[in-house]
Parts: sequence; structure tokens; C-alpha cells
Amino acid sequence: MLTTSLAILTAVSFALTFWRWMVSLRFPLHRRMVIPASLPGLTLLKPLKGCDAETHGCLRSWFLQKYPGPMQILLGAASAEDPACAVAQALLAEFPETDALLVICAEHLGANGKVSTLRQLEPHIRHPLVMISDADVRVPPDFAANIAPHLADPGAGLVNCFYRLANPATPAMQWEATAINADFWTQVLQARSLKPVNFALGAVMTLPAGQLRAIGGFAALADYLADDYQLGRHVARQQKRIEFATVVAECREAPMHWRQVWAHQARWARTIRVCQPLPFFLSILNNATLWPLLWLAVARQPAALVGVGVCLIFRIGTAFQQQSRLTQSRARLAYAWMPPVKDVLDVLVWAAAFCGNRVLWRNVRYRILPDGKLSKVGSA
Repeated sequence: MLTTSLAILTAVSFALTFWRWMVSLRFPLHRRMVIPASLPGLTLLKPLKGCDAETHGCLRSWFLQKYPGPMQILLGAASAEDPACAVAQALLAEFPETDALLVICAEHLGANGKVSTLRQLEPHIRHPLVMISDADVRVPPDFAANIAPHLADPGAGLVNCFYRLANPATPAMQWEATAINADFWTQVLQARSLKPVNFALGAVMTLPAGQLRAIGGFAALADYLADDYQLGRHVARQQKRIEFATVVAECREAPMHWRQVWAHQARWARTIRVCQPLPFFLSILNNATLWPLLWLAVARQPAALVGVGVCLIFRIGTAFQQQSRLTQSRARLAYAWMPPVKDVLDVLVWAAAFCGNRVLWRNVRYRILPDGKLSKVGSA
């Protein structure tokens, strides 16, 4: 009975992996739109905290946007002493013709520090489209111009884009790169193939300013950890569609080692578990390495060995193809062995998500409450 059950679970994991691969093949990644001669004015909100070697390049990419319409850039930091402010001031001096402003957002408006900054940037918004982006995101010059046209349809309430981890500098970051570049975007498309999307992806989110006002502004997200998920949820409740642009952004992070990546992955897992408990619990079925290995360990038969070989080869091959499509590079061939390792580590992350409600975020420890809100525990 155990052998049969594990064989069935192996077949299920293979089928789910095949399904993810198929939906990813149909999505036209990197396809550019025909850009209209003019587009509605757009305000970019950039909450800042801290600085690393990538910060200047990431922020500068937004000052280089070729947008056929008025564009405003609002940079927000909680303190004038934040090192990101020096980078922001240098860019303001380099691009004096750009409609850009650095705002010191010193008030603490809710448990989520990023949303607190956004709330204080909100009164400065002057354009009908609002784009929110993390500080570690770098984009091509035509990025904003490829996002805004999606909102011309009145039924579209928010536009996301997929993103890639562009600089995995350590073996631990190669684990995270596999999670993001191979699996995450395909899992999102798999979820979309089941039902309309009711969440947003936090790297870059764009919505009409009127839509933001309709959900109560950023104040509605003030105490939640997963502010991107909650923003998408609020928009979906307004009977508006959440769409995905085909242009891809880059996330560029400072070097991280195993402990830091573990904390990153554990925070994401606990956040998803609180937001979507049943889908997260069932996500273990998607593990295309765990179930074949357990089946082989129990069955110890030639048929199981062949089946496991097929599953692992398919998993490695599709993961490499999906990463190559997203990153437009085959440079990660040397790490083609990483997907099965990532799957094994995912079992530990999945289990750890049920072992507590505490997360470390921006060097602050929080407890995630049952409704997804944050309660500060202390500093790291």
C-alpha cells in the first residue's frame, strides 16, 4: 500500500511539473508592446532602506526610462541618515531635468515599514497611474512604457510583471535563483490557469491612482507583512482583473549566504502559509524530487529506478529551460543540478513554515498574526 501510494504521488508530482512547464511555454515572456505616441502620466514610488553595491544601478535605471508621457519619481526613506539617501541625492543631481523628489518619511504609520513610507509618499502623487517598486529592482529603459498600456482597459485593476534574480553571487543564492527564475513564475502561471488571480507580485505593481483610492489607499495595507498580496486581494475584491505584463524586471541583491537565504525563504513560506493555508499545504505535492526519491527508497525495484530517473531528468531539464527563458541566458548550465537540491531544501522550508509564526524582515523580528498582520517582537 505504501509503495502504491508513493508511486501515485510521484505521478502526481510529475503531472504538476509537466502542467507548470506547459503553461510557462504559452506565456510570451519578453514580448514588447507597440508603444502609443503618448501615455497617461505615471508616478513611481520607491521606498528605500539601506544601500549596497547594486542600489545605484537599480535606482538609476528608473531615471533612464523612455516614457511617452509625464513621469514623476518619488523616493522615500524613513531617515535622512539612511545611506540610500546619498545615492538618491546623487541621482537627483545627475538628472536635474527629471521630475523627482526625495521625501523623508519619518513617521511610523503601521507595523509594515515599507507601507509606512508609501503612505507618506501618497500625498505627493500627481499622476493618474501609480507604480510601486522595490529598491533592488533594475529595469530596461522601455519598462514603464510596456506596463502602462495594460491599464487602458477599464477592467484591468493592477499590472504585475515577473522578475528574475540577476546576480546570484553565492551557492546559497543559486538556490534562491532556482526558486525564483525556474519555479516561482511558473507556479504563478499555474495558479492563474486554475482561477482569476487575486494577489500581486511586489517587485513592481502598477495600478490607477483612482483604484488605489478606492481600496482606501496604502493605509489599508499598513499592518500586513504581505502588502503585495493584500494589495492584489483588495483590487480583486473591486471586481478588477490582475494582469501580467510580458516585460521582465531584474532583482539585484547583495551577496547572501546560507543562513540569510534560509531566513528569506522561511519568511516567504510562513507568509504564504498564513495568506493561503490550504494551497500552501498542498504545494508539497508539486515537489518533483521528494516523492520519486521516497518511492525509490520504499520500492527498491528496477521500475521505480527508471521512473525516478525519468522524473529527475524531466525536472532538471524543464527547470533549466524555464530559467533560460526568464533570464535569456544559459549561463546557469553549471548549476543544472540545483533543482533537485532545491526541492529537498524546500521540504525543510515547508515544514519550518508550520513550526512558528515569527519572521525576520528588515532586521526586525515580527510575529505574523492569524489574519496576516504583523506584531513587532524586537530587533535582530
